[in-house]
Amino acid sequence: MITYEYGNPEADTILIQPTGEHEMASLENEVREIEKRTSKEFRFIATKVENWNDDLSPWKAPAVFGNEDFGDGAVRTLEQILTLCTDKSRTYYIGGYSLAGLFSLWAAYQTDVFSGIAAASPSVWFPGFIEYMKEHEIKSETVYLSLGDREEKTRNSVMSQVGNCIRMGYGWLIEHGINCNLEWNQGNHFREPDIRIAKAFAWVMEGK
Repeated sequence: MITYEYGNPEADTILIQPTGEHEMASLENEVREIEKRTSKEFRFIATKVENWNDDLSPWKAPAVFGNEDFGDGAVRTLEQILTLCTDKSRTYYIGGYSLAGLFSLWAAYQTDVFSGIAAASPSVWFPGFIEYMKEHEIKSETVYLSLGDREEKTRNSVMSQVGNCIRMGYGWLIEHGINCNLEWNQGNHFREPDIRIAKAFAWVMEGK
């Protein structure tokens, strides 16, 4: 697993983000945006995702755009990420954008290592995921969710359900006592992802 690190390497707060090749160029700006929004020192670790649709998917599902189906590599990816989380004196947060946001939410159901989940524009339209949320116990106490206010306005019949799905997921988390925020950003899925995920990490670090 290839990692890229930013921030204070000695910080007690560790932010972990599964990151695709398409996000690498914006990482430095994302870190700057996090720093603007919190006074806390943090170490930021981006873990390189080689196969986005496979490495971040909790189970297999047919393609909803293009021709590439979703794999079931999330378990393997999480096992690798957890090797970065062995110091119990530190506080760990995981987050990501789009499918990496979905992966981060799913990870919160697998382990209690992460104190908070920063899921910006997560792919909660993923087949069966909301049902999975309702049938299992989440192990993180703080969750940030966001969505662009135009993301559900798409002709894709699966992805157009993202708004309904995130509302249901948010409602379920609140109902079960999770410290959760749902923020609506302006624009579609591709507008300012680095700023959106920066806001997500800052919120979970501050707990509000």
